[in-house]
Amino acid sequence: MRSEVNNAKPEMCIKNKDYLYRLIISQLFYDGHSTIATNLAVLVNVDPPCPPSDRLMSVVTKGLQHETDRQKESEQALNLNPIQQMLIGPGIDLEFETNVSCTAPEPSLYETVYVTSHKGPCRAGAFSPDGQLIATGSSDASIKILDVERMLAKAHDIGNTDNQEGQGHPVIRTLYDHLEEVTCLEFHPNKPILASGSRDCHVKLFDYSKTSVKKAFKTINDVEPITCISFHPVGDFLVMGTNSPVIRLYDINTVQCYVCSLPSHQHTGPVTSIKYEPSARYFVSSSRDGSIKLWDAVSNKCVNTLDKAHDGSQVCSVTFSRNGKVITSLI
Repeated sequence: MRSEVNNAKPEMCIKNKDYLYRLIISQLFYDGHSTIATNLAVLVNVDPPCPPSDRLMSVVTKGLQHETDRQKESEQALNLNPIQQMLIGPGIDLEFETNVSCTAPEPSLYETVYVTSHKGPCRAGAFSPDGQLIATGSSDASIKILDVERMLAKAHDIGNTDNQEGQGHPVIRTLYDHLEEVTCLEFHPNKPILASGSRDCHVKLFDYSKTSVKKAFKTINDVEPITCISFHPVGDFLVMGTNSPVIRLYDINTVQCYVCSLPSHQHTGPVTSIKYEPSARYFVSSSRDGSIKLWDAVSNKCVNTLDKAHDGSQVCSVTFSRNGKVITSLI
């Protein structure tokens, strides 16, 4: 469309712009914005005067409908399946410049408000769904659960020392049930349960609502070190990645394990990251083999594979956007 406008004769462009201004002014009069319409008419020097009309609205409506029809025809011509349409989406207009200002604070405004220490390096972290708790996992095999409000309060309480037993201390639970490094953590979507994976080949489920509990109430045993876990949005299932290329799906109530029966659907290297889509229709996984796979969460089968997603580099992390239409990956 832009090339057609650029190739038009200068006198035709002037005529079209004059017609556009008249449509805008008529629409403003029609919508009751007479002051704005009058000022614009004086500014662009329209002659003769423009009567009230909603023709501009009609033209825009028809144009939008035409664009929708063109998109549908394009999808049909490409013969895209629903999964491919979801991945591609409506497309990005690279010629559109947004005027929306960034609401995030400048990097210099971020500050450390609280520090807690494990005996070894911290290897995993997770926020609870409501954002009130943080869990951290360490190479020393321990897990800590911290209260965010207490962390913020502690940051402003300069006079107090970091007493682990003190009342109101940010660390509300310290859990010990793994034998090796904790590699991943995930809060249950609607219950006070924390799931943890470890190099000891176990996934532990902790009920952190009980203040005296330091051990897991349930253990899922595997034969490979655990690398990543993700709860189904309902919370009844846990999908898991390990050093094996085969993805596991566990029923957390029965501890029954399910795997895809088609070997060709699996990765060819250790799984590095896994995440459910918010509506639970799909989950996505990444691997050291450099691929990203999209899975049907019901059939547990791979429906799309992005081989060499980053030119063959190992993919270390994948996740969905909140609306489930975009997958972000890191190497």
